[in-house]
Amino acid sequence: MKRIPLSVVIPALLIAILSLAQIPSVFGQTVAETGLRVPLVENGLLQPIPEFSNQENWIRHDLWVETEFDTDGDGQHDRMHVAVTRPQQTESGDLKLPVIYETSPYYAGTATPPYDFFWDVRHELGEEPPARTPGPEVQRRGERPIISNSHIQTWVPLGFVVVHSSSPGTGLSQGSPTVGGENESLAPKAVIDWLNGRATGYTTPDGDETVEAYWTNGKVGMTGTSYNGTLPLAAATTGVDGLEAIIPVAPNTSYYHYYRSHGLVRSPGGYLGEDVDVLYDFIHSGDESKRAYNNRTTRDTEIASGIDRITGDYNEFWAGRDYLNQMENMNTPMLMAHAFNDWNVMPEHSLRIYEAAKEKGVPTMIYYHQGGHGGEPPHELMNMWFARYLYNVENGVEELPRAWITRERDERQDPTSYPDYPHPEAEPVTFYLTPGAPERGGLTTTPVSASGTETLIDNVSFSGSALAQAEWTDHRLIYVTEELEEPLHISGVPEVTVTLASSKPAVNLSVWVVSLPWNDGRGTVLTDNIITRGWADPQNYESLTESEPLIPGEFYTVTFELQPDDQIIREGQQIGLMIFSSDREYTLWPDPGTELTIDLDRTSLTLPVVGGMD
Repeated sequence: MKRIPLSVVIPALLIAILSLAQIPSVFGQTVAETGLRVPLVENGLLQPIPEFSNQENWIRHDLWVETEFDTDGDGQHDRMHVAVTRPQQTESGDLKLPVIYETSPYYAGTATPPYDFFWDVRHELGEEPPARTPGPEVQRRGERPIISNSHIQTWVPLGFVVVHSSSPGTGLSQGSPTVGGENESLAPKAVIDWLNGRATGYTTPDGDETVEAYWTNGKVGMTGTSYNGTLPLAAATTGVDGLEAIIPVAPNTSYYHYYRSHGLVRSPGGYLGEDVDVLYDFIHSGDESKRAYNNRTTRDTEIASGIDRITGDYNEFWAGRDYLNQMENMNTPMLMAHAFNDWNVMPEHSLRIYEAAKEKGVPTMIYYHQGGHGGEPPHELMNMWFARYLYNVENGVEELPRAWITRERDERQDPTSYPDYPHPEAEPVTFYLTPGAPERGGLTTTPVSASGTETLIDNVSFSGSALAQAEWTDHRLIYVTEELEEPLHISGVPEVTVTLASSKPAVNLSVWVVSLPWNDGRGTVLTDNIITRGWADPQNYESLTESEPLIPGEFYTVTFELQPDDQIIREGQQIGLMIFSSDREYTLWPDPGTELTIDLDRTSLTLPVVGGMD
């Protein structure tokens, strides 16, 4: 299938779509009184409106929107701090514009280094972890009326009002942070309700002088990255009227998937020892007089009793912080964005929601790049998405390909289009193991038998990358294909089945799929070497909600998905399956010495390969 980059496909498709639909190449509506043409559209894309481009003429003000909840225990509904940036032409009320809205717990400041309030990961599995030191008091920063300057330079000139709000219990917003609790969905809902005249805004956090959003038509689009990308989805799951489009970037769609993996206590990349309560301490920048109550009720009661760092099992606490469980009312068109090498908020977060929204019939599109955490879609795609759903511009965005993926050495803003993700022509190909420890065994598509068992010894002193490069070590098992004779395109979610026996009742299980040779001198970078990764707790071999201690020496079979990927492995490379125990960058750190024995005949790797076995 021919791959066409965005820089070619969008202009060509736009011309065809606009021609067939007989849509003029330049159009907009002239607004009475002002004489402005709003929006200003050319070839389906919003263009800057000269009268809106001088920021000295923008009006900036703030207010507090009342919600339907009280999470700081003062007997009053919490009010969210909201800031507005809009063109001065909206002041008369004759011009009503749609809104680009971002909300965040980070705007007013976060905990500062040293980060000595993370969990200590150095302890045996299944044991009570060492007590955690609570985080320091966050020093609130920021001045009224400006909460943030994000997005205003981009979207105000294109004909939008830009709105920001601080999340509950952060900045000048009332309430308590909950890190994924219901109030974090209802807070942006309240702001959208206010923009549509269904909620009340006030000039002060505790007064009764009201503020109306007379300058908007009530159509709202939300975007943001990471936590700020989670909250557009959280708002969308409420089904709130007026939220017409969202563009989440690297969103955390499940706090269980962020802090756990298939029953295993696992940290997000770069934040070893982080958990929900750590993040709570990191963002709690709200009213100092309410912090003791919030800490007692939210952090030290609800969170402390729910996170379960001993078993890592999925429970009601985690289910309530999993947005996949809240998709029933979600009907907002969604352009999802993520990166395949995001080892902080891993790429499964976006795919699980994209697939669920698509199954519901919600208009969807997905963009992936090959970098790390963050990275918005190309501006052309965002522009078209908001133009279509906030201004009703019939620009044919629905006819564009559903998936946009930046190929390995292309510019991030110039992705290649595909009919969908995973690639529709990807088929599962299963690889089997042949022995070779403590060096390298084989990985073949031909089923084998009587390969026996091989054993590794857990030692968290060695990083995963060091183990992958080692020619000889008893701290990992690695199985490698022959050199590829032509490029191999992987697209989708790999799966691994591992049959193992442990010398202890609990053991970490870590799996990497790698491309070898490691950093081979031909421009290969770390993101090329690591194809995908995964982690699991063998104690959850039967159920994610209930652990069962392993009987030492007895074999158990664990099957689990690895992180999604779309990668073209170059000819001359080899694909390797590496199995080891404790992953120094992600898992708990038990004392070295646990033995993990793998039954090679009952262990396999399944990769989604474009073209399948052929």
